[in-house]
Amino acid sequence: MQQQWLTALLLNGAIALIGYFSPQKALTKAGVIHAAILGLVVWGSLGWQGYAIVSAYFLLGTAVTKVGMKEKEAKGIAEKRGGARGPENVWGSALTGAVCALGNAIAPHPLWILGYSASFAAKLGDTTSSEVGKAYGRRTYLITTLQSVEPGTEGAVSLEGTLSGAIAAGLLSGLAVAVGAIPLSWLATCWLSAIAATTIESWIGVVLQPKFDWLTNEVVNGIQTTIAAAIAVGAIAALTAGLWPQIIQP
Repeated sequence: MQQQWLTALLLNGAIALIGYFSPQKALTKAGVIHAAILGLVVWGSLGWQGYAIVSAYFLLGTAVTKVGMKEKEAKGIAEKRGGARGPENVWGSALTGAVCALGNAIAPHPLWILGYSASFAAKLGDTTSSEVGKAYGRRTYLITTLQSVEPGTEGAVSLEGTLSGAIAAGLLSGLAVAVGAIPLSWLATCWLSAIAATTIESWIGVVLQPKFDWLTNEVVNGIQTTIAAAIAVGAIAALTAGLWPQIIQP
């Protein structure tokens, strides 16, 4: 375990140095430092498997943010700083995952890793559906009333965005299975939990976010990822406890 944390420190220290002094535009300089701290926690707690999941989230999430950037900039709905992530974005997306990773380091259990995987699947699904929907959504509707609204409206959904988000969440859930983080029998639970949390996040954006100043996008992201982890873990925990018929074997 000590060797794993040493590897994590050396690896993320090197990446932080490269990222800080390179011309990359995916993270701000402060974002690089915070991402390195996240990487340290993840590799030290979960090893390369957990690191593969968060790395895939970051790479795919960054790539999809750039999709249709000219169209989004023309509409005035592109991400600020050209999509570069700062500390608030790092922890808004990954605090739940970091807590799950540390939980597994303190009291190892497969459900921590399921919660971790579901949180990042949900966030990638949300990012993808939002960015694709803003760029290419032909018709966008408010999730609460199905009223037609402009792309980029908080809580707006589109067919193109919804489908792409579901695919992205499925890809990250599949990666968690492929690297051995979670068993194949938990794939559907991870995936569906991510989709459910993304839907709830859209509802929060319409109904609750306008009412509370403290409900920033980063806070809502944290709530969404927590919901995804809680649904996934709760579903499997209830299943293994025999609280409903065992449709999915853990």
